[in-house]
Amino acid sequence: MDERQPESMLSFAANTSDCEVGKQFIFAMPRVVPDQRITFENDELFRKLSRDSEVRYTGFRDRPQEERQLRFQAEVREGHADLAFVVTGTNLQLNFVRNSWSDRPEDRVPTMEFVNFDQEPGKVHLKSQFILNGVCVVWKGWLDLVRLDGVGCLEFDVERAEIEDSLLREQIEENKRRVQEFEDRRRQRQLEQQRQAASEAEVVAA
Repeated sequence: MDERQPESMLSFAANTSDCEVGKQFIFAMPRVVPDQRITFENDELFRKLSRDSEVRYTGFRDRPQEERQLRFQAEVREGHADLAFVVTGTNLQLNFVRNSWSDRPEDRVPTMEFVNFDQEPGKVHLKSQFILNGVCVVWKGWLDLVRLDGVGCLEFDVERAEIEDSLLREQIEENKRRVQEFEDRRRQRQLEQQRQAASEAEVVAA
């Protein structure tokens, strides 16, 4: 998932994809980059999105405003909505749930920490955790329930980044182990072929 295609992106953490090396392995592609914090602090896109910026609800643009207001509130209460950073045109499919990393539906439940209609009258305050361009981030912001716009920004998700870094190291070690096993088997086959060829040559010579 690469945000350098600015018009759209998939939500938080896309499912791990596969990459075939030769025809011997299928390796899981890492979800995060090795230097998440450095990337977050130095990448131009993250620098822009880490500042408070105007955001808008982008769902159901072809519908009347009153209907969009109702649909927006319904989606948010379900724990999701399509929002965009106006300054960059970056579209986000956000999930406002307690545990967005879980595959269990019972874990993916909106709570007041992630969806808060009570903090300010006429507004909803939202929070979403996801992975963007290989970096764990938290989106925080609010939207006006009538205008369907507001302010939001990205923050570096320290806690989730540590978890994903650990998973990345495990994945790298597992990939190294599999490559080493493959190389060992390849060398063993070569030795067996060499011994067989030498044995056959001795038979012919005799």
